[in-house]
Amino acid sequence: MVKHNEPVVKENLRGGQGHVVLYPILTAEELMGHGTMYARVVIPPHCSIGWHQHVGNTEPYYIIKGEGTFVDHDKSRTTVHAGDICTIACGEWHSMENNSEEDMEMIALVINE
Repeated sequence: MVKHNEPVVKENLRGGQGHVVLYPILTAEELMGHGTMYARVVIPPHCSIGWHQHVGNTEPYYIIKGEGTFVDHDKSRTTVHAGDICTIACGEWHSMENNSEEDMEMIALVINE
């Protein structure tokens, strides 16, 4: 099966700034109870995903393009680039910011505990 990937625009995702564009790879139904999201995520310049907690699930980010700032559970800030992997454990908080002048893209997978 081949499906066409339709973008979903989310304003102020998790209380973040601006908007984020999600390109779903698999829906929650297609993840068959193992997770809730598997998507390519595009964060435009000066936009962000707000500070939020993962309860009952974990989420890795794989950065595929651009540069961003990953804010980890301890509020440490790390600049990330293509090829970097950010992991968020169950119960932890995090956010992601794009403070650059170019889109930042990543793959995000929310996996149930």
